[in-house]
Amino acid sequence: MGPALPAERTVHFVLDLAIRIGEVQMTSGAGASDVTATIIAVASAYGLPHCEVDVIFTSITVACRRGSEEPPITSLRVVRSRSLDYTRLAAVEDLVRRITAQRVSAEDAQVELERITSAEHPYPRWVATLAWAGMAVAITILIGGAPLSALFAGGITAVIDRVGRLLNRRALPFFFQQAVGGALATGGALAIFTSGLVPADRPTVLVAAAITVLLSGLSVVSTVQDAISGYNVTAAGRAMEVSLMTAGLITGVVLAFNVATALGMQYTPLADPLPPSPLRLPVQALAGAAAAGCFGLASYARPRALAVSAAAGGVGTAVYGALALTGTGPIAASAAAAAAVGFGGGVVSRRLRMPPLVVAVSGMVPLLPGITTYRGVFQLAVERSVAGLPTLMLAAAIALALAAGVVLGEYLAQPVRSGLGRLERRLAGPRMSGPLRPTRRRLE
Repeated sequence: MGPALPAERTVHFVLDLAIRIGEVQMTSGAGASDVTATIIAVASAYGLPHCEVDVIFTSITVACRRGSEEPPITSLRVVRSRSLDYTRLAAVEDLVRRITAQRVSAEDAQVELERITSAEHPYPRWVATLAWAGMAVAITILIGGAPLSALFAGGITAVIDRVGRLLNRRALPFFFQQAVGGALATGGALAIFTSGLVPADRPTVLVAAAITVLLSGLSVVSTVQDAISGYNVTAAGRAMEVSLMTAGLITGVVLAFNVATALGMQYTPLADPLPPSPLRLPVQALAGAAAAGCFGLASYARPRALAVSAAAGGVGTAVYGALALTGTGPIAASAAAAAAVGFGGGVVSRRLRMPPLVVAVSGMVPLLPGITTYRGVFQLAVERSVAGLPTLMLAAAIALALAAGVVLGEYLAQPVRSGLGRLERRLAGPRMSGPLRPTRRRLE
C-alpha cells in the first residue's frame, strides 16, 4: 500500500540528483528553506511526490516514502565546504527551472549538473582580488576617506585576499584566516599611518574598510532567513559560524593593536564619523553602488547580476543616507534600507531570472557596520574602556537589522510577483533561491 514509484534504481538516481543540487545551493549560501523547496521540487518533477527533507548546517538528508509496507529510501550528503560562486548558483537555478518545467530528463540533468559543478570560475582569481580591492576603495570613499587613503585600503585588502588564498590552500581553519586578515588590516593601516602617508585626522577608515570586506563574506542573511523560517538547528549552526568568524576578526585586530602598543606606537584617538550631509549623498550612493558591484564581481556573479547588484547597493546607500539626514538611528535606518534592497531585488531578480540572494547580499554590503566594529574593538583594546562592549553590540544589532530587513523586503516582494492568494497556498516563509512555485505541496 502506498504511492506508485519508479524502479528502486531510478529512485536512488533521482534522490542523488536532487541532493547534489541542494548541496550546491547550500555551499553558495542559500537558506535551508530554499534548499528544502528545491529538493522537493526536483524529486516531485521526476515522480517522487512523497519525500521528506532534513537540512542542517553540515548535511542534507532526503527520505522517499514508499508506503506503509516498504521501507523508505534514504540518501545523505555531507556539506563539507562553502564558497561564493554566484555564477554556479545561477546555473543550477536555471537547471532547476527546466527540471520543474519537465524540459530535461534526469540523466541529462545529472550530466549538466556535473558540468556546472566541475567548471572553473568564470573570472580569473586575480580579477576577484582586484574586485575585493575595489570594494575596499569604494567603502573608504563611502565612510569619508580621502582618495589616497582609499588606494592604501585597496592595497591592504588585495594583500589580505592573496594571503587568505594561500592559507586556504594549506587548509588553515577559517577562524585563524579571519584572525590573520584582521591583523594584516590593522597592522598595515597602522604602519601606513605611522609613516605619515595618510591624513592624521582620518586613520580609522583604512581598517574600517578592510573589516567591512572581511565581514561581507559571512552568511548573516541566510542565518536570519533560517531562523525566521523555523530551521532553528541550521540557524544555530550558521550563527555559531558567523560568531566564530567575527571573533577571529576581532582577535586579529586586538593582536595588531597590542603589538603596535608594545612597539611604542603613539596613541591616536578615534576620529569622529562624518555627519550626514545632503551634499555627500550622491557620492555615497555612487560609492555604495561600486562596493556592491565589486562584491558581486568578487563572488563571480554574471554581468547582468552585477548591474542589478550595483543598483541595489546604490539605492540602499541612498535610502540609508536620506534617513540619517532626518535623524533616524542607525539600526532603524539600516533595516529600512535593507528592506528596500530586498524588495527591489526580489521583484527585479525574478524577472531577469537571477537568484534574489545575489542581489540581496551584494546590496547590503555597503551598509555593513565595519567602522562601528572597529570603533568597539579600539575602545576595548586601546582605550581600555567598557564603552567598547555597547559599541560592539550596536554593530551586531546593525548586522541583524540588515539581514532581517533584506529577508522582509524579499517576503514583501513575493505577492507582487505571484499574487498573494497563490503565494499563501504554495509557500511558507521568504524565498531567496530556488524555484518560486516548486510544487503543489505546501512547504512547511
